[in-house]
Amino acid sequence: MAITKNRQSEETISAMARKAFPDKRIAVIKELTEGMCNVTYDIAFEDGSECILKIAAKDRRGSTSNEVNLMQAEIKAMELVAGNCSCKVADILYQDDSNTICDGNYFFMEKLKGDNYFAVKDGMSEEAVAIIDTEIGKISRELTGIRNPKFGFLGEDKRYDSLFVFVKHMLENLISDAKAKDIDIIYDGRVFMDGLEKDKPAFEEVRDASLVHWDMWEGNVFVKDGHVSGIIDWERALWGEPFMDDRFRMHNRGKHFLEGFGQTSFSEDESIRLRWYDIILYLTMMIEVYYREFDDKSQYCWAREMLGKRLL
Repeated sequence: MAITKNRQSEETISAMARKAFPDKRIAVIKELTEGMCNVTYDIAFEDGSECILKIAAKDRRGSTSNEVNLMQAEIKAMELVAGNCSCKVADILYQDDSNTICDGNYFFMEKLKGDNYFAVKDGMSEEAVAIIDTEIGKISRELTGIRNPKFGFLGEDKRYDSLFVFVKHMLENLISDAKAKDIDIIYDGRVFMDGLEKDKPAFEEVRDASLVHWDMWEGNVFVKDGHVSGIIDWERALWGEPFMDDRFRMHNRGKHFLEGFGQTSFSEDESIRLRWYDIILYLTMMIEVYYREFDDKSQYCWAREMLGKRLL
């Protein structure tokens, strides 16, 4: 289990809820175990209402260098989407960064209607899956309309004038993180950096940034009545290129998603950038296993295999 999961006692959670909702009383507290970073609880109240409580880690222990103020980033991304897209995100009901009751920042948010797509996908027909995947593609396309003149992580104010400089920064962080914990990433860091520098011209055509979820895999999608009912976990959101999202990765680039997004083929420069985004994701997945102190190293092994395929 990740050391970033800042679990709290029922007494503390009850105090947090009383501060947020003075007129409500908790009936049931249930931890949701699907997430890999922050701890999340399903809170049911005596009046029959429900909400979700999300609590950030109390410090940076267990976080990688590219994980910057994740809760702040998530709230900012959800506000941007709520104000600019048809895609449903949960309403933030209350947030607290005072650390007076809890030693980590936290917020209560609306509980989205529907089921976790990852949990139900295997029981769905091919036609139903195609509809959902197409809708996810359309959502990713809609996010491209939320623009910014510069690139960077939503959780910090620092911005980069070019996509290449931002991607270079992300890669440098990963290499530094791997070196700090002596993690095997197949090649010496210089090999990665020299390769990226060689491919620099491929990044020059992207002049403006758009909002990128970055982690829109099935586990972060909710579905209801055969359609997408909402998207969760915006904590890794950034100002970048749409192709940086998980849905464009080598192992996850599905036909129906691409049709929904409106692009089913890629130019030579786009393919080069896609390869680097693959490399960054697989490095991230390898490295976070050791930063989170997971006992199970299967994620590292899978990501290392994927990385090897992109380095051939």
